[in-house]
Formats: sequence, C-alpha cells, structure tokens
Amino acid sequence: MKRILSGLIAVILACSLSACKKDPEIISLSGKTMGTTYHIRYIDDGSVKENSEKTHEQIEVVLKDVNQKMSTYIKDSELSRFNQNTQVNTPIEISSDFAKVLQEAIRLNQVTEGSLDVTVGPVVNLWGFGPEKRPERKPTPEQLAERQSWVGIDKIHLDMSGKTPTLSKAVPQVYIDLSSIAKGFGVDQVADVLEQNHVQNYMVEIGGEIRAKGKNAENKAWQIAIEKPNNTGERAVQEVIGLNNMAMATSGDYRIYFEENGQRFAHEIDPKTGYPIQHHLASITVLAPSSMTADGLSTGLFVLGEDKALEVAEKENIPVYLIMKTEQGFEAKMSSAFQKLLANKE
Repeated sequence: MKRILSGLIAVILACSLSACKKDPEIISLSGKTMGTTYHIRYIDDGSVKENSEKTHEQIEVVLKDVNQKMSTYIKDSELSRFNQNTQVNTPIEISSDFAKVLQEAIRLNQVTEGSLDVTVGPVVNLWGFGPEKRPERKPTPEQLAERQSWVGIDKIHLDMSGKTPTLSKAVPQVYIDLSSIAKGFGVDQVADVLEQNHVQNYMVEIGGEIRAKGKNAENKAWQIAIEKPNNTGERAVQEVIGLNNMAMATSGDYRIYFEENGQRFAHEIDPKTGYPIQHHLASITVLAPSSMTADGLSTGLFVLGEDKALEVAEKENIPVYLIMKTEQGFEAKMSSAFQKLLANKE
C-alpha cells in the first residue's frame, strides 16, 4: 500500500511540475450577431477554465446582451427606448455598458474633430442607410436641414457622476446610432469572456472588427489581412500585419452605396454637412488597444479624409493604414505608429 501511495504521489508531483498540459488544441467558434457574423479562434492548452461548449454559451449570452442594449433594429432595446423618448432635459438612467460606449464615442468625437458623431443617425436614415430603409434617393435640401438640426454631440448629456449613469437629450428628435462603435464593444466583451476563462491566445472577429492576443497555432502573432479595395466584389489582400494584444478595425466606402443620375453616394455621412463623404479615401484601417476604440476611430478618421486623417493620426500617435483611389489605381499610406508595428508583424 505504501508503494502504491508513493507511486501516486510521484505521479501527482510530476503532473504539478509539468502542469500536465495537453497538446494545444485550436478551438473555432462562430455564429450570428448584430446583423452580421462572428468568428473566434483560440488555443486550448489544457489551462482553459471552461470547455468550448460552455464558452460558446457564455459568448452568446454576452452578445445577446450587447445587442439588446445598443441595437437600433430591436424596437425595445435600451438604445431604441431612449431614441423613442421625446422628453427633453430629463435624465434617464442607463446601463453601465451603454454609458461606457457612449462615453468613448463622445471622447472620440473630440479626437476626430467632430467627424465621429453618434447622433448623426437621423441623417443616415434619411439617406437610406439605417433601419428606416427609405427609398434610395437623394434627400432635398429642406429635408437635410431639418434632420441636421437634430444632430450634434452637444444635444445629448451623459452624467457619470452618480451611482447610476444618466442620459438626456436637448431636442425631442435626438437619435443615437452606435453602429460605428457597438460591434467593437461586442468584440471586447467576447475577449473578456475568453480571458475570464484563462484563454491566453485568441482572435475575435465580429463583422470585420478584430481583437487578438498571444500567438496563433504556428506560435506567431495572429496574421490579419487588410483587404484591398475594389468595385468588383472580389477579395484580395493589400497587407498583412501580426496582431498581438491589439484590436483592428477598417472603414471604407466601396461596398455600401447607391447611385442616382450617375452620382455615387457612399454610406459614410459627414455629420458637419449631412452629405456622404466625397474624398478619395477608399479605406482606412486603425489599430488600438480596444476594439471599441478602433471601431469608432476608423469611422471618424475615414470621414475626415486622407490628409486630415493622417494629420490627426500623427498628432495622436494612432497606427493607421490608408488606401486612396487615384487615376492610376489605389495608393497606400501609413502613419509613423503603423510603420513601427508593421516592422514587427511577425
């Protein structure tokens, strides 16, 4: 009996010293959320707290919660209820998640010189790019002027000073649209679930918004492709970057648009004019510590256009990769911060 116990103790000690880790397993999870799809890959080396089925269930719960709080397409979402409320200067209690996303959107409004504005929804809807699904036609100047009078970060007030955050609006028609930042927040929430389950190496993607940590199965930083813009619908790679402990988001005008009388109207609206942007920037890719920040920045900087976006990126030390349309085809530029990361993409 003593010999048996000694043998068991020896096995336990050996397992403790080696952590008894199994061979790394690549776990892939996917599904639908926020009107798009999500894809997750992570490495299970035996130290992961939950099995993949339980982890997937937790992720589904988190994403459903984000959607129920921030979707403009769900009529009884927390965001939709605020948008439907017509009381002015009347603080309404909101969830901490809603407040966190809105607080970052307000901060990024300043960083992007007003070009990221989550109150631009009424104008986006008027152009037919939101849940109103208006006919694809150019609005009249009168229609635009009316909607523009409802737009502006100064028309909402977020108060984070109390135990529960509150939000109020200055005019009844204020309508907040978080589609430029909510998917990124969803990515961060999924990443939190993975980290709570002791996952050290993962890649999370929702509708093109990405966050990655650690290494992939080849023991390299997660290799993420930046798509080459084109008007044919074909997919091609412009550049590849190794993403580790960072998030990436891309905005562009080459997929969602409509045409009227030979003029093309992209889905990105300049909040300052109410019109779709008309510059030569085809796409912009932004890297940031959180996917929420990268998501919001990619929209705001894209609206600014290539010159101003690069100027802001240099000023704020933001890694950005820009692709411009030229008469000779597409031309790429990048900020100094992006160049440094690209040099270490392995």
